[in-house]
Amino acid sequence: MKSLHIRRGDTVEVLKGKDAGKRGKILKVDPVRRRVVVEGINRARKHMRPSQANPQGGVVDWELPVEVSNVMLVCPGCDRPSKVKRVRRGGKSITRVCKKCEREF
Repeated sequence: MKSLHIRRGDTVEVLKGKDAGKRGKILKVDPVRRRVVVEGINRARKHMRPSQANPQGGVVDWELPVEVSNVMLVCPGCDRPSKVKRVRRGGKSITRVCKKCEREF
């Protein structure tokens, strides 16, 4: 299993689809399926009938996963979507670095 270039809590910009150009925070990462759940992106809605678990019923909405290739990490330094390179700094620690402004994530 190969690790992904993004982690939970990162800010990303959507590149393709109906939400292209929007930004959001990563809520969940699934490296096996190569999918991520982004806050406020690819939302689904469902009308729920009242039940014991949900006595009021109503409309429930949640975020669906997005393919990881359709999002790009936003650099906090230059505030633009950018590619990431991995750099070994001081011993064994590997950090992610923006390819545009060389700032660490």
